Amino acid sequence: MFNLVQGRRKYFIFSGILIALGIAAMIYSLITTGAAFPLGVDFRGGTRFELQFTQPVSEGQLEDIFASFDITHISVIALRGDGLTNAWQIRAPFVSPEEAQAILDRLAQEAAPFIPNTTSVQSVSPSVGGEVTRAAFAAILVAAAVILVYIMFAFRQVPKPFRYGTSAVAAMIHDLFVIFGFAAITGMLLGWEVDALFLTAVLTVAGFSLQDTIVVFDRIRENIAKRPLEKYETVVNRSILETIHRSLATQLNAMFVMVAILLFGGASIKPFIAVLFVGMLSGTYSSIFTAVPILVAWEKGEIPFLKG
Repeated sequence: MFNLVQGRRKYFIFSGILIALGIAAMIYSLITTGAAFPLGVDFRGGTRFELQFTQPVSEGQLEDIFASFDITHISVIALRGDGLTNAWQIRAPFVSPEEAQAILDRLAQEAAPFIPNTTSVQSVSPSVGGEVTRAAFAAILVAAAVILVYIMFAFRQVPKPFRYGTSAVAAMIHDLFVIFGFAAITGMLLGWEVDALFLTAVLTVAGFSLQDTIVVFDRIRENIAKRPLEKYETVVNRSILETIHRSLATQLNAMFVMVAILLFGGASIKPFIAVLFVGMLSGTYSSIFTAVPILVAWEKGEIPFLKG
């Protein structure tokens, strides 16, 4: 039987390198921009354009026209609903009324004429402020505490159930640091900014990470009861091999869809999908190569400050 947990030190080193690179990118971004990630208009506020054209226009056309005014980081959303045809909402950094009018004139000339009385331009405050951000991360902390208590209760018949809960939370934190680092790196290299959808991705990744880990842990619990005389490391390895196909099949289905969106979707949705893709990939990895190896290393006394 192939022994996956035997190489746990290599997995820890690999994860440590990934997280260290991400933290270094966040520190660099913090020093150069004042924020760990480049913040989008949802966090910084700006000017909102609500437009309805007489003819179809593309997201790329809108971005190119704004880029001609040196406005490159915008949020473009196609509006849907009754009476909304060729309608768009565009959030951009703050612009003066004069510049806003110049942008509207250029849009009408180079994209398509506007439907009369459908154009709206207004300055807006950040829609995602510090309070919402703190609430999102408070939700993650509460979820971590609840999962810790839940696993300790559900695994109470297994020796030292606290270790299972702690390992699951550690894997979730691993995944969050991976996507934080990814956001910082793509911000530097591709100019992607963090917006409201990033918080959605963070919460989604946290949920997927915990779900994957619990599936593996549940099989470990079953096999401990079935094979009480088998070595712990062997039981754990057997459990991974019995569940890995399920984890991969579930995640790959979602990842194929995400790859299709990354290749053919609009530019405004790509950062969100990329963060989700990396987060799910990390969640699948961490449930097998982070959470479970932590359990085995803890059981064998290989973690100096967690012996006993």
